[in-house]
Amino acid sequence: MLMSTQANRYAHLLLEARADAKLIAPLSASAELSIADGYDIVKSMLDLRIAQGEVPIGRKIGFTNRKIWSKYGVSEPIQNPVWTPMFDSTVRFAEDNRGIQSLLGALQPRIGPEVVFKLGQTPPPDATVEDMAECIEWMAHAFEIVVCPFPDWKFEMVDAIAAYGLHGSLIVGEPKMLSSATRRNLPALLANTSLSLSCNDELRSAGFGSDVLGSPVHAVWHLHQMLKSQSEQFKPLTAGEIITTGTWTDVCPIAPGETWASACSGVLLPGLTISFV
Repeated sequence: MLMSTQANRYAHLLLEARADAKLIAPLSASAELSIADGYDIVKSMLDLRIAQGEVPIGRKIGFTNRKIWSKYGVSEPIQNPVWTPMFDSTVRFAEDNRGIQSLLGALQPRIGPEVVFKLGQTPPPDATVEDMAECIEWMAHAFEIVVCPFPDWKFEMVDAIAAYGLHGSLIVGEPKMLSSATRRNLPALLANTSLSLSCNDELRSAGFGSDVLGSPVHAVWHLHQMLKSQSEQFKPLTAGEIITTGTWTDVCPIAPGETWASACSGVLLPGLTISFV
């Protein structure tokens, strides 16, 4: 476990890299850090950002797509999901499922298509996957813009945890309120849903909900379990939170001048179209 002064030092380093849009060496390159150390840094950063006036509104779950685990990590592949708090400053809703997004200051930005949930109820401590689905008020398709302060996207799992889970911003499409019948079938429904991602009308990637730990609902349940083991540092999931569940495809590099669009098949969610400047 890191001393609070060490965790604060790393948190300030990462906050400065984000504010100044500058690359830094991975933390793991100069110190032997554990996964628990990474979450100590997350807690320090959470406290610092709240002190600066930012408001936590949910959680981002990362590395839920098993198909891309082998592509990340230097000494060993990343083989488990991670999470980070999300703030009001990094989440916005796209009017009519279209929008324009500035990439100014975004370090090595990439895009990932995913599904976002809003919790209408607080999950019970012993919630099953089915219980978790019953707690979801609405779902929406979203683009997450991920950023990386480490050169060439080379890092270890602890680095990804400490660096906001690589979260940059979240662009949320039109929310779909869920009926009781939909919630009962949601894990299987999303597991069999597909998403495609195109840039300037050229198909770039595609994936299935089943790639996300079996289903995005399973990803939220996994986060619920993680937080139970971190109860001394972090609050459990509560009603009102927005949860982003992880990319359905590998994340793709993006640049100003590009327009990215997505399409869903198997569930009634509209696609998104975002132009980057």
